[in-house]
Amino acid sequence: MSADIVRYPSVHQDFNEVLIEQIHRTPWILISGAIHVLVVIVLMLFMPTDVAVASNELTEVTIEEDLPDVEEIEIEEPPEVEPEVPTEDLETDIVPDSNDDANESDDNEDYEETTGDSDLDNLSKLTSDSNNDAIGLGGGIGGGGGKGGRRRRLRGRGTKKLRVVMKGLDWLARHQAPNGSWDADGFSCQDGGCHCLEESRGGALYDVGVTGLSLLAFLGAGESPRNGVYKDNLRKGLRWLMTQQDAEGCFAARTTGNYSYNQAIATLAMIEAYDMVRMPSLKSSAEKGFNFCMSMQNPYKAWRYKSGDGQNDMSVTGWMAMVMKAAKGAGFTVDQRRVGWAQDFVAEMTSEETGRVGYRRAGETTVRERGKVEEFPGTESEAMTAAGVCCRIFLGEDPANSREIKLGVDNILVKKLPLWDIARGSIDMYYWYYGTLALFQVGGDAYRQWNRAMTEAILEHQRTDGNFSGSWDPKGAWGESGGRVYSTALMTMCLEVYYRYGRVFGTK
Repeated sequence: MSADIVRYPSVHQDFNEVLIEQIHRTPWILISGAIHVLVVIVLMLFMPTDVAVASNELTEVTIEEDLPDVEEIEIEEPPEVEPEVPTEDLETDIVPDSNDDANESDDNEDYEETTGDSDLDNLSKLTSDSNNDAIGLGGGIGGGGGKGGRRRRLRGRGTKKLRVVMKGLDWLARHQAPNGSWDADGFSCQDGGCHCLEESRGGALYDVGVTGLSLLAFLGAGESPRNGVYKDNLRKGLRWLMTQQDAEGCFAARTTGNYSYNQAIATLAMIEAYDMVRMPSLKSSAEKGFNFCMSMQNPYKAWRYKSGDGQNDMSVTGWMAMVMKAAKGAGFTVDQRRVGWAQDFVAEMTSEETGRVGYRRAGETTVRERGKVEEFPGTESEAMTAAGVCCRIFLGEDPANSREIKLGVDNILVKKLPLWDIARGSIDMYYWYYGTLALFQVGGDAYRQWNRAMTEAILEHQRTDGNFSGSWDPKGAWGESGGRVYSTALMTMCLEVYYRYGRVFGTK
């Protein structure tokens, strides 16, 4: 047995005896630790509160600083990784809408300013970038542009213009081919039973061009391949265009005699789509298309029907100038020499006396296809003057300081307002589109006159019956070539100009 004797307290021992005995058994290191803890607690009770006050003062200084709003803080995300194969699905990730600016419109009857999101019934929010500078200057095309941090929206939920735009887009969506294209001469409703082809066929070689126009109509309403009611239509249409593009960037079949129209319009649609969503696969296609367009320009001159023909005309040059403008806004490199060549050509086509812009010679009246001169006299249209004014502004000429623009507007355009008169032969949708673009840029009373006439001509002639509902009959000088898809896309785009194109120079 061990010599150590373990003693247990008996019931006769009082509390003090037990406590003394337990203290004797407690290790001195624990006692020391307990004493130190007690000392620390006592010291904390008597410490000054300077540290806490300093912390509070620091918090107050932070709150008083002028911090940026949360919406203005950009969080850099990892770059997208997606295959640049045209036949694969376009990416569906949603990107935030840009807080783009909108310019004040003179169409005060139907539009209002808002600091919130656009409320376009079942159309998506307007989502265009605000960095679309004029080439070498400021402003925007293919997007909101402008100044003031405001968005434009149609007033209320059922304005007539909004309903017309929506019906036009709905008709286009219903008549898109399963492969994603819009067939100029063979379109049909997706659900079958369509009779829209009656007197509606366009040229069989213009599928690329009318597909581009249809895509531009959707983009003009703020739709994108990632957001909106018609995002699937855009995705399918863009994929189809990408499958038509060759290795050099040409979208159109070069066997056609005037493939530059198809090329320019398809490229413009691809650039605008890329500028809205910044998808790498779209950028690759848009850049290749743009580079091919630039390769078609004649040295020191402009463009006509195809590469290397050495000829120039104002009509094709108008589309190519818009391609250059959109490319600059999308961040592509635009050769300023080429911009200068285009500007020089517009000047060459402009009459110094009247301001009229000719097709291939200065001051000549608008040209017509063979066999259409009597039905649609060139004197009833000023399409080339409208295109020339657009080119001047989009390529950097300020309408407030330009004698040539003022001449073209005051002497020519406002004296030939849109008029839907079949007997007179005054229907020219091509002219109306360019005229709306040009005079919206100029603004003021000239635009107000044009807008009233244009609205009356367009709104009252949209079809409302059966499968035709939402479309426009392909009447006019170029209706037979473009067909019902062409006319519907172009008239829809006319009505979108208020919130699609920012004023380059902020004129009113």
